[in-house]
Amino acid sequence: MTYPNTQLFIAGQWVDAADGRTLAVHNPATGKEIGRVAHAGKADLDQALAAAQKGFETWRDMTAIERNKIMRKAAGLMRERAGAIGAVLTQEQGKPLAEAKGEAMAAADIIEWFADEGLRIYGRIVPSRFNLNVRQMVVKDPVGPVAAFTPWNFPINQVVRKVAAALSAGCSMLVKAPEETPAGPAALIQAFVDAGIPPGVLGLVYGNPAEISSYLIPHPVIRKITFTGSTPVGKQLAALAGQHMKRVTMELGGHAPVIVCEDADIALAVKSAGAAKFRNAGQVCISPTRFLVHNSIKKEFADAFTKYATGLKVGDGSLEGTQMGPLANPRRLTAMAEFTQDAVKRGATVMSGGERIGDAGNFWQPTILSDVPLEAKVFNDEPFGPMAAIRGFDQLEDAIAEANRLPFGLAGYAFTRSLKNADLLARRVEVGMLWMNMPAMPSAEMPFGGVKDSGYGSEGGPEAVEAYLNVRSVSIANV
Repeated sequence: MTYPNTQLFIAGQWVDAADGRTLAVHNPATGKEIGRVAHAGKADLDQALAAAQKGFETWRDMTAIERNKIMRKAAGLMRERAGAIGAVLTQEQGKPLAEAKGEAMAAADIIEWFADEGLRIYGRIVPSRFNLNVRQMVVKDPVGPVAAFTPWNFPINQVVRKVAAALSAGCSMLVKAPEETPAGPAALIQAFVDAGIPPGVLGLVYGNPAEISSYLIPHPVIRKITFTGSTPVGKQLAALAGQHMKRVTMELGGHAPVIVCEDADIALAVKSAGAAKFRNAGQVCISPTRFLVHNSIKKEFADAFTKYATGLKVGDGSLEGTQMGPLANPRRLTAMAEFTQDAVKRGATVMSGGERIGDAGNFWQPTILSDVPLEAKVFNDEPFGPMAAIRGFDQLEDAIAEANRLPFGLAGYAFTRSLKNADLLARRVEVGMLWMNMPAMPSAEMPFGGVKDSGYGSEGGPEAVEAYLNVRSVSIANV
């Protein structure tokens, strides 16, 4: 399938950058350039901001059911086009076709759920304690135009979570999507365009991330910021937003612990954690990374996990049968090599992988490290790749303490047959999302977000919509 060049989407039109600048897009499976994406400048951003303000005024004044119908139509188009969109996404991002198509299909589910949730944005009437002739109302209004900043690992998923929640609340949104993977987000926006969304309600720009964020966040048109990405960048953007009293939602980095208890179903743990670990080549913010396994079953688990990892078919995501594709860019290969070398130097054992595959594309072997010391880099910094680090424990309380040791608190996993253990884990593991005896299964209706340095706010559930609403108190005296 031919890969499309990607333009900016401003005021209801696909346009080139005003100064004609473009950036190259590369296929991570080959390293070759496959297309170009428009590079926005200040003039483009000014036009996009003006359009976002007009779009907000239009969208805000439409009824919830009118917005619902457009959103549901867009969801249907995403579902119809999932195969074609998936093929494009695989070219630019590398993930296997099944995962790429699944991402497009999941976007449709997310849009539909938020479309319906928008019908349930209610205020309330509060009886006056002083005068029955006073009618007191709590009303909820959309916050205004929103600036969204999204990463390359899930180019559609990370955009649609923000867009769907904002649209359901009545906000307009200007998306700064990733330059490495521009066509997937563009296809999502096109579905909304074809569904009849008014001009300016959605905008899409690409360019220099630092320049765009430093211009959009302080701009008076923008009333809320939503960002998915690394913790260091998230802190910078949140600080900038704070200077201008802008509301923010931050979904930041993680380093997910996996606690495998003495009584765990080992086969289930390997299958569930393995599927989550090597999805998208481990380039997932909620990917399990720190495996804390009871010493009585550590060897059995490590052997079974190694067998799972070595059995994966790694290759070009567009080829049938591929289970894990390439890393997104050469920088990730360098990082994987550094994590491996550091762990081995400190005494870890390489159970499988640990090396690059070939010299074309960004392929890395699924890697299992055992007996990893706490001071190893992989147990302290998020690897963001196909690498699992295993360490033993004797007491569950010690495993929980290690799970909570780092400042991150996005996702966590646990495996146990004991209700007592499950209750303790649910109460004490400091993460925004905890999955027990199962792989990660985020859904539109459940909160999605972290605690501690992994951010704040939610991109799922009713809580996600609340983030795009102003709550106001209105009292009327009957005179």
